[in-house]
Amino acid sequence: MTQNRIVIIGAGIVGIASAALLSEQGHAVTVIDRSGIAEETSKGNAAALAFSEIMPLASPKTLLRAPKWLFDPLGPLSIRPSYLPRLTPWLWQFWKASLPGRQQASISAQASLMRLAESEMMALVERAGIAGMVHHDGSLELYESEAEFNSTADGWRQREQAGIAFEHVRGARLTELQPGLSPRFVAGTFVPDWKNVSEPQRFAQALWNHAQRHGAVFEKAEVLALERSENGPSARLADGTTREADRIVVCAGSWSTRLINPVTRLRIPLDTERGYNTTLPPGAFDLKRQLIFGHHGFVMTPLETGVRVGGAVELGGLDLPPNFARSKAMLDKAASFLPGLKTTGGVEWMGFRPSLPDTLPVVGALPEDPSVLLAFGNGHLGLTQSAAMGRLITDLVDHKTPSIDIAAYRPDRF
Repeated sequence: MTQNRIVIIGAGIVGIASAALLSEQGHAVTVIDRSGIAEETSKGNAAALAFSEIMPLASPKTLLRAPKWLFDPLGPLSIRPSYLPRLTPWLWQFWKASLPGRQQASISAQASLMRLAESEMMALVERAGIAGMVHHDGSLELYESEAEFNSTADGWRQREQAGIAFEHVRGARLTELQPGLSPRFVAGTFVPDWKNVSEPQRFAQALWNHAQRHGAVFEKAEVLALERSENGPSARLADGTTREADRIVVCAGSWSTRLINPVTRLRIPLDTERGYNTTLPPGAFDLKRQLIFGHHGFVMTPLETGVRVGGAVELGGLDLPPNFARSKAMLDKAASFLPGLKTTGGVEWMGFRPSLPDTLPVVGALPEDPSVLLAFGNGHLGLTQSAAMGRLITDLVDHKTPSIDIAAYRPDRF
């Protein structure tokens, strides 16, 4: 197999997984990032390997709820009014993706990607020797009323058709799965095959160590621009130097379109799901597994470093200041949901999840230059889908038929 010089822009979890899989195949991989290994969005995520999450954010149900949510600064889905004009093209695509036919196509594409994601991730962690960092405790989604529970029925039917196992629970079974819940919860859904990692940045760094063992190298630098010469593509850095390659892979998350827009006619409607959380110290609560409060848009995750309370979606780009009142609102709700929760000593965080309107990522080549590959836009599913993204990029570099049909993820679909 021909060895390629690969430059990966972005050391988040998608870039790391791509580096691991490409270096395993013998390619000479350099990862460039301005911060470090998993130092930005991949540092503070909810630690979920959410392979059952095949339902897109864009849906008729979301459209019905959206008017109530959008301008609530503390709600599960929020848009700051000052940002609305810039977000309008994204919202137009979101509306189109919510139409029933489009939504169903997104579900099918997501289910296909998730099957690949699970098989690739579990195989990768075995090869990397870090299977012990993956916990198989399942997840528990909770409902405060029969109406709320019934409103999720279509989503569970879709998952059942995709072969995803789950159990609706009540009473003693609900208490067994998570002692200490407020009696306000009338039912729950247990997903036994849901997995979590012990701590997301440590997990990402362990995958990077595996990539390093196969020859991948890291360079801390800021990439300012993509360029091309007779020798192939290159990345121009902030210090004025360039890094030439046979292939460049753009895995820069929410910053990806800032890099590619100057060199392509594509206008990919990428924005950010700004996610907020608070990580409480160890001992804050005896959390048995990840709890999902879907109606409120956040989760609670047991980590080796404590208990993480966070989630929700604030569509607000990269430049607005954070609104940590969102973190506090989720923590207050968590305290009412788990009366024994100790809420002191927490560390707040905000990250930029790269979001596309149809909840599907971009995978494929830049139309103007097939030596530049794009792999970004996984929203809140970056950790979950990272190994699948790496596999698909490796297939493209190796000129293989991709492991799944990638038409639904093509960069020009918008």
